[in-house]
Amino acid sequence: MLLRINPDNPEGRKIRQAVDILEEGGVIIYPTDTVYAFACDMMNARAGDRICRLRGLDPVKARLAIICEDISQASEYTQQIDNQIFRVMKKHLPGPFTFVLNSSNQVPKLFRNRKRTIGIRIPANNIAMALVKELGHPMLTASLKSADEILEYFTDPIDIYDDYKNLVDLVIDGGIGGHQASTIVDCTGPEPLVTREGAGVLEI
Repeated sequence: MLLRINPDNPEGRKIRQAVDILEEGGVIIYPTDTVYAFACDMMNARAGDRICRLRGLDPVKARLAIICEDISQASEYTQQIDNQIFRVMKKHLPGPFTFVLNSSNQVPKLFRNRKRTIGIRIPANNIAMALVKELGHPMLTASLKSADEILEYFTDPIDIYDDYKNLVDLVIDGGIGGHQASTIVDCTGPEPLVTREGAGVLEI
């Protein structure tokens, strides 16, 4: 199913329709402030497996990320965020960053890689934020990559729907997406370290 949602003022009934699918164990494709991405309820192991299969990832080795409503919610799924990391996150979020932190025991076992880390995303995107707020806890997410040799990521939701309509339960059309992924910042060491340059510019 293709569902058009207003990117500036997401319609509540449409957000609820999408969240119903998540709560039933479905997998959706939705827009972020960077690229379009897969999402599911992070508490649903079967849905998480589906996303890993769609992306060709091994759940044990995959470095997965979750979409959180705010830093307070993110702190429930990570080990203690020290003052330095909190200041950096507060300065850059919501925004096009993935902060990698040590995961807490609240993270479902399926989503803990061998390093026991998890990526935290709080995108500056109204649709993504409305979805996670309505769901009441984080969504598991993984960026949607294109097989195109030139364009690494899908940008047109109509093209996404044509390719994935039989593979996922819902594609949200939130307008043309970006073509550059988030900047990944590893916060598990003594200092924040950019491990992938993306759409965000880190300022310490």
